[in-house]
This record gives sequence, structure tokens and C-alpha cells, in this order.
Amino acid sequence: MTIDPASARASLQTSAGSFTYYRLSSLATDVERLPVTLKVFLENALRNLGNGVVREEEVNQMAGWTAQSADDPHEFPFYPARVLMQDFTGVPAAVDLAAMRSAMARLGGDPKKINPLVPADLVIDHSVQVDFFGSDQAFQLNVEREYERNQERYALLRWCQQAFENFRVVPPGRGIVHQVNLEYLASVVHRRPDGTIYPDSLVGTDSHTTMVNGLGVLGWGVGGIEAEAVLLGQPLYLLTPE
Repeated sequence: MTIDPASARASLQTSAGSFTYYRLSSLATDVERLPVTLKVFLENALRNLGNGVVREEEVNQMAGWTAQSADDPHEFPFYPARVLMQDFTGVPAAVDLAAMRSAMARLGGDPKKINPLVPADLVIDHSVQVDFFGSDQAFQLNVEREYERNQERYALLRWCQQAFENFRVVPPGRGIVHQVNLEYLASVVHRRPDGTIYPDSLVGTDSHTTMVNGLGVLGWGVGGIEAEAVLLGQPLYLLTPE
């Protein structure tokens, strides 16, 4: 079946304004029978069809998924809406982005063009040490000691937040990364500046990233290299679920 992504675009009027989304019902197959996870994958494939990576074959395979076809899984590209990092794996990614800016400047280009292509949040939570306890001041004293110990790293991350677009840093003392993701960062519905809305999804460099699936937000734990690839606009390759 030939698919035209433009014909799948529809407008949604809300009290917050008008938004554009991709209608799965525009596909000829009965998509209502699909599990919710498959619907998220299908919307992602439909929205990115025509970008030179996603093919019609993959959209049709996803739309025609059945419990029987799950016995013969196929690989498909998936574009997460955002990237979540903690400071152990996020700092190397930030350094790589800074190095790319330096390389761009040496080549005579504009270093400000080097930015994450998808929103990235870095939560500082893996540097915590407990030096003080048993008093009302223990939390504040531990946070102050943490800033003293990691001053150079935190200065780099503050610069990154100011220099890069699509890059936010959650400072120490706000909570652990998967808790912050659940309570503050997960939007359930992601919105682009152009008004396009679609299901929130992410890859994270913490093994507990999958907790966010409880909110209906698809999330995977990945390594630092995979997270950087997504930051640079590359897809995550997955197998169709069982």
C-alpha cells in the first residue's frame, strides 16, 4: 500500500490552541486492534516516513502486525522524542558535543550550529556522598560538599546548558534521575515548536529508565554511545515486540 504522510496529518483544536497530529486511521488497515505500544511505534514510523530512513515497507509491516507475525520479528528504526542522561554518562556526551563545536570552529564553520537534534535532559544524581547525617542541616551540608567536590564538572555542565539548544541540566539535590523523569520531565504528549504533537518517548542512560513506562511513556535504558547517536538525530533500531 502506498502511503502519503501528508494526508495523515490532521488538526486538533483544544483550549490551548490548534495542534497537528498524525492519524493512524488514515492507514487502510484496522489499527484499533494493535496493542498501545505498537500504535506508538506505528505513529513514529508514519511521522518519519520519507526522511530517507523509514520505508513504506516498515510502516506496512507495523500496521499489519498480528500475534502470529510476532514469531518472525523484523528490525525497524525508532526516533525517541528525547534523551535522558545522568552525570556519569552525560558528562562524556557533553564533552563530545563541546569537542564537535571546537572542531567546527577550527574548520571555519559556525560552532553554534552544533546542538542536540532532540531535547536532552541531564540529571545530576550520581555524585552524592553522605558526609553529614542525623541533623536538620545534613541535606544542605551534603549538597554544599557535593558542589565543592565536583566544581569543575558542574561548571562544564552549566556552560553546556547555556551554550547548547535542546540541553537542560537538573542540578544536584533535586532527586534521582528516574524519579525526576517521572515527576517532572515526562510530558506523555510531546509538542514540537511547529505545533506537531505525538507520544512522548525516550532513551535514558540509567537502567531504571523503564520505570516511566508505567505512565504510558515508552522508555529504554541504553548505553552512552546509543544515547549520543539519538542526540545527533540517528534512530534507535529495535525488533518488533512479541
